[in-house]
Amino acid sequence: MRLDRLRIQNLRCLSNADLGLAPGINVFVGANGAGKTSVLEAVFLLSHARSFRSGAREALLARGASRLFVFAELRQAEDRLMRLGLGREASRWEARMEGESVNLGELIAECAVACFEPGSHALIAGAAEERRRFLDWGVFHVERAFLETWRRYQRALKQRNSLLRTGIELSSSLYTPWETELATLADWLDHHRREYLEQLRPHLHACVAALLPELGEPDLRYRRGWSDEKSLREQLEAQRGRDLARGHTGLGAHRADWSLAFEQAPQREHLSRGQEKLAALGCMLAQARLYADQHGDWPIICLDDLASELDDAHQRAVIGQLAESGAQVLMTGTGLPEPLRGFPHRMFHVEQGQLTPLL
Repeated sequence: MRLDRLRIQNLRCLSNADLGLAPGINVFVGANGAGKTSVLEAVFLLSHARSFRSGAREALLARGASRLFVFAELRQAEDRLMRLGLGREASRWEARMEGESVNLGELIAECAVACFEPGSHALIAGAAEERRRFLDWGVFHVERAFLETWRRYQRALKQRNSLLRTGIELSSSLYTPWETELATLADWLDHHRREYLEQLRPHLHACVAALLPELGEPDLRYRRGWSDEKSLREQLEAQRGRDLARGHTGLGAHRADWSLAFEQAPQREHLSRGQEKLAALGCMLAQARLYADQHGDWPIICLDDLASELDDAHQRAVIGQLAESGAQVLMTGTGLPEPLRGFPHRMFHVEQGQLTPLL
């Protein structure tokens, strides 16, 4: 898939940008703080309904503006053109497709964006929440029942946590329906997460091993969030006393995690910051390749400040791989990355929130 046109209003310093994008590589160059990353952020919003920048929700809106808006003409497989829009006023998001209001889930199901940016190393070194988001994004684009199942799971979890915080007696029958619901939904989530990771595994091994050959064979490990010895419902019932003491549910699909280990770096702490970034990039490329296999169409690839994250050799390898794939790529940098000079591209200059096409 690719964006033919992107229009952004009142997103950070981008008050009014209207771009025609090339189907291949698009490069946004300019000084730090000019607004380059905000272009990628706008594209990411259409796919995730959130920013890839941590703590960015309140800062998205341009100073003095009451509403932000992102509009795109998205060309999907078989040359199908779809018009998408996402707006935000106060704390409320509004999604539109072909001029009609839709829920956020319908919007993000249509637009797939994979992103590598300076904070991406958190996928390897950060909290488990980042890795669950990565995993669940992949499952969501395969299993359309995922979003509703995940929402039902979150509602049941909230209800059980509410009982715990109000100190309801441990033997109370009020716990039973919520624990039963949690266990049933957690089994569904766990099954599809495992299935997705098995499909991702060969792509992950190939992409990560190519970027970090010195670390040996990578190994993907998954933890579902509760023991295999008994059903989750039985474990939740037995765990009530401990959960009551800490005020929240300690077992379940919301505690799932996965990790990468290597022959020469069996623990995450053995990786340098540079190796964490390369491992995270390998994960992103693997997920993009799997998406292409499943849908016959690559997701849009966003690469923020690639030159500061990777050396020339790794940049050249990644750019060459993406150029060969035919994926649409949006990149940022303070200048044109040297490894890109041998590849066709369209370049935009960004200065104080204004974007000017150069090539």
